[in-house]
Amino acid sequence: IEHSQKLDGLYECVLCACCSTSCPSYWWHGKDNYLGPAILLQAFRWISDSRDVATQYRLQQLGADKEKVFQCHQILSCTLACPKNLNPARAAGYLKEMVTAQMEAEGSDITLPYTSPKAFN
Repeated sequence: IEHSQKLDGLYECVLCACCSTSCPSYWWHGKDNYLGPAILLQAFRWISDSRDVATQYRLQQLGADKEKVFQCHQILSCTLACPKNLNPARAAGYLKEMVTAQMEAEGSDITLPYTSPKAFN
């Protein structure tokens, strides 16, 4: 039950993209490499799943281009727009922490500032 509780608020996403269309960072950087809130929520869903065998690979892919995750500025428009009352901003924040930890463990230098998701719990 513990493992399934970690996925609460993640697997309910129906990929309607309301969060992405409400996100100013996605408007400005979506054509570049920023993945947007809907995709980041799904990425966090898989990375958080204890059954996932590709967690390290997923984190490496997200960290390979820092704009994929780090263009999220925690504006929270995505969370307000979600019709399922999910929190993509929190998921993006946790992903930033996880990618940062992965990069530090690999010895990569990461100097990007980010907002901690702990402020949104």
